[in-house]
Amino acid sequence: MQTFSMTDTGRARQSNQDSVFCEENGVGKFPNLFIVADGMGGHNAGDIASKIGIEEAVRQIKASEKVTPVGILEEAVQSANACIYENAEKNERFKGMGTTMVATTVIGETAYVVNVGDSRLYLLNDVFRQITEDHSLVEEMVRSGEIQKEEMRTHPNKNIITRALGSNEAVLPDCFEIQVNPGDVLLLCSDGLSNMLDDETIENTIRKAEGKVDVAGKELIDLANEAGGKDNISVILVQL
Repeated sequence: MQTFSMTDTGRARQSNQDSVFCEENGVGKFPNLFIVADGMGGHNAGDIASKIGIEEAVRQIKASEKVTPVGILEEAVQSANACIYENAEKNERFKGMGTTMVATTVIGETAYVVNVGDSRLYLLNDVFRQITEDHSLVEEMVRSGEIQKEEMRTHPNKNIITRALGSNEAVLPDCFEIQVNPGDVLLLCSDGLSNMLDDETIENTIRKAEGKVDVAGKELIDLANEAGGKDNISVILVQL
């Protein structure tokens, strides 16, 4: 397994509210763990939310007594949600803060994935496909037929998300189990990447790097900045 992780402020924002966690070695019952969180909220509250979310999720995964990977991931997300929500309720400065989260662990030939919000996980093998589904207004508009998927990146409401950690006392994450094989690449990213670059550009950049995930990751962030860098950009690449 080769991995790369990086988060960049971008060209338009003053601070970076994204957080990443990239661990090739054991975390609790998991042999590895990868997380991207994209925070939201004023007065650096988004920065706090994404950090709290990842720290609490990792703590819960290490402490979990659950058996199944999906159960452990769901428990971690719920714990992270509760922690962010409680901090926001206790501190007026943090009121309304929240964060997206996408996380995965690869166990044998299966990648277990959980997500809340619009941070994404993609799988690259013979094809390149988005595994997670955005919890966003524009995703709902695509499903209802109001807009085409290609219009999501440029739609004025593209940043409105419909689900986030910390927004409510309870949260409903999506969970996925996907088969993976040697040579496959997993990409976890915040919308600072997926809103700046189309899927074809992302795919071509990873393929061109020929397995050098550090080269691909840095190139993706450079391209997102060249396209405007309108948001914080976070990338984790996992080459199996």
